[in-house]
Amino acid sequence: MGDALRQWREQLEAWAIPKRITVAVADSPWAVPTEVFARRADHYTAAPTGPSYERAIEALAPSGTVLDVGAGAGAASLPLAPRASELIAVDSKPSMLDALTQRSARLGLPTRPIVGRWPDVAGETPIADIVVCHHVFYNAPDLDAFALALSTHARRRVVVELTRAHPMRVLNPLWRMFHDLDRPVGPTVADAVAVLGEVGVAPHAVEWRRPPRPEYGSFEALVSITRQRLCLPPDRDGELADALIGLGVDPAHPRDLGASGDDLTTLWWEPDPR
Repeated sequence: MGDALRQWREQLEAWAIPKRITVAVADSPWAVPTEVFARRADHYTAAPTGPSYERAIEALAPSGTVLDVGAGAGAASLPLAPRASELIAVDSKPSMLDALTQRSARLGLPTRPIVGRWPDVAGETPIADIVVCHHVFYNAPDLDAFALALSTHARRRVVVELTRAHPMRVLNPLWRMFHDLDRPVGPTVADAVAVLGEVGVAPHAVEWRRPPRPEYGSFEALVSITRQRLCLPPDRDGELADALIGLGVDPAHPRDLGASGDDLTTLWWEPDPR
């Protein structure tokens, strides 16, 4: 194991929530409702923008197959439908793939869903012309094997999008406020690039900001999922709502905290032809 991978793993392990906090609530703090991902996919499909989309769509010219790893409801891949001849979508949650296939059917895009975690299901996943992978790296402790499997499944290009540092860092003030708990900040994009370097991948990179888009149907829904992320009981909703407003959340335009983020980096590379 290289030093970069070791540091990557250690930083991800630091995000574990103390058991004294998790046992006090019934819901998993790591789950996000499918409808949040579905709204995001609908926004991005209706108005594709940004370097991640641009680097993917140009590699599809004039057309090609797409593999979306950690696909969710299709925010990374459905905007590519005009040039995609087939979509292969991998996700560990069947409900996410159901939402994606409903949307891809409306777009007339042939889709092959594969339920499972990457790279565990890489052996049963077809090779595609391009591979897209948005906001999954920070869930991959074995990033070396994860990224290499992306490379071996792409004929033309791999396009990865992630926040510049761990996406849940934006909730750190709330962890301090409600649990008196200091949370980590890393790892970062630089840490990810260092791991890629250890396995011979040297990606291009561009930093950018995505225009804010509301990803929740209501402020109450945002409060509910944030409360779940913070391992708080429902009777703390009022306090949490006030705290979110204090952090700058506009109840009229409830944006997700800690998911896709505004400060983004797009990484892309061409696979080794060997």
